[in-house]
Amino acid sequence: MEKKIILDGIVVAKHVKDQLKNRIADLKEKGIVPCLATILVGDDSSSETYVRMKGNACEKLGILSERIHLSKDTTTKELLEKIAELNEDPSVHGILLQHPVPGHIDERKAFEAIAIEKDVDGVTSLGYGQTAFGFGDFPSCTPAAILEIMDYYKLNAEGLHAVVVGRSPILGKPVSALLLNRNATVTTCHSYTQNLPQILQQADIVVAAVGKPNFIKGDWIKEGAIVLDAGYNKGNIGDAEYDNCLEKAFAITPVPGGVGPVTISMLLKHTVQAAEKSLKFKVSAAK
Repeated sequence: MEKKIILDGIVVAKHVKDQLKNRIADLKEKGIVPCLATILVGDDSSSETYVRMKGNACEKLGILSERIHLSKDTTTKELLEKIAELNEDPSVHGILLQHPVPGHIDERKAFEAIAIEKDVDGVTSLGYGQTAFGFGDFPSCTPAAILEIMDYYKLNAEGLHAVVVGRSPILGKPVSALLLNRNATVTTCHSYTQNLPQILQQADIVVAAVGKPNFIKGDWIKEGAIVLDAGYNKGNIGDAEYDNCLEKAFAITPVPGGVGPVTISMLLKHTVQAAEKSLKFKVSAAK
């Protein structure tokens, strides 16, 4: 029997970051320091932790992290003004609005205000559309991480049946589009899907993105499937039953240490790409 592969996201994330070091050094030689602006609205402790983790990851790699913390009473108008200010700032290359924002803010309106060339987190509808059409620069970071893991471990999606469980606009939908663009046959499932276990038993690739702990059971998995668990629930639990799915799967991501670390590395990669694009724009504008 073929040896099972544990898809180690920590190893993949390190590989991505190592590849970025020279690119960051080249940019600095040309007078550009890649900069990610993170906006946190309110006092959600989990969001504060995520923003701090992203900022620390930036700083370790030599990317500037501009942290903007707005009060929970911030209005949609005030948030839009701050985003507009960052859009106009040439020293800022990427903008990340930490989700969720307080309920009185129009989150979608705020996401849509982010300039496409700075949408390094892949949250705008324009960015999603470009991703679906196959020419987007910055797909949402978790879908990008899933593909990065597949590439690192040379897991080819072409001709395989991929079942994505979840249809969120920054995970389920874009990862379905990315896999389709790689010539997989994609089934996107959700809370209204009937006979989910039977559908998953046909899947060569399973993407767990439903946001419910241990939702996908081991006996739903086809022998030899690839399981990519993008879930992260309280207690370091993924959306798939790890031990039971491992028995059936050929390859599987652990939680933690799977998709999560690579998601952050994709954010860094997109920020560096955005800085490189801004440099090209400067050069062409000067000609």
